[in-house]
Amino acid sequence: MQQEVIIAGFGGQGVLFAGQLLAYSAMDEGREVTWIPSYGPEMRGGTANCTVVVSEEEIGSPLVKNPTAVIAMNLPSLDKYEDLVAKDGVLVVNSSMINREVKREDIKVVSIPGNDIALEMGSERSLNMIMLGALLANLELLSLEAVERGLDAHLPERHKKFLAANKEALRKGAEYKAG
Repeated sequence: MQQEVIIAGFGGQGVLFAGQLLAYSAMDEGREVTWIPSYGPEMRGGTANCTVVVSEEEIGSPLVKNPTAVIAMNLPSLDKYEDLVAKDGVLVVNSSMINREVKREDIKVVSIPGNDIALEMGSERSLNMIMLGALLANLELLSLEAVERGLDAHLPERHKKFLAANKEALRKGAEYKAG
C-alpha cells in the first residue's frame, strides 16, 4: 500500500523535520520512501511544506496530486490543500490557528488544538510532533513506536535533550482519533 502525506505550515513550525522524521522512520521499517521539502525564501514565517510518500513497493513518482493525508498547521495550508486530499483521505487540522470549518465531507477530519497542547506541554516547538502523532493515530501508515524509534535513531545529537518531550508530544497528538 502507498500513502502520500503533505505536511504544510509556516516556516519555524517544524514542518520539514516532521516530514523527514516520517520518511526516515518508514525507511527504517523497510519501506520505500521519498521526501520533498519546499519552502519560501524566509526562514521563519514564510510558507513551508513537504511531501512524503511511503510505500511497500518501488515508488513510481515522488510528485503527488491528491495526497491520502494532509497536515495543515495554519489557515493558508488548509486553504491550499483541503480540496486536494484524496476521497476517504485524512486531513489533520491545527484548530489553534485555523478559524474555519473544513468544507469536505468525504474525508476524515481530525481537528486538534496543536498550539494549545504544545503550550500546555511547555514548548511551542512540540507542535510538529503533536500533529504527526494525530496523523499516525488516524492513518494506516506507521506505528507510534516506529516513529519513536526513528526519533531515537535520527534526532541530531544537539537535540537529544528534547527526545523525551518529542515522544510525549507524539503520544499527546495520537490521543486525537477521529470518530
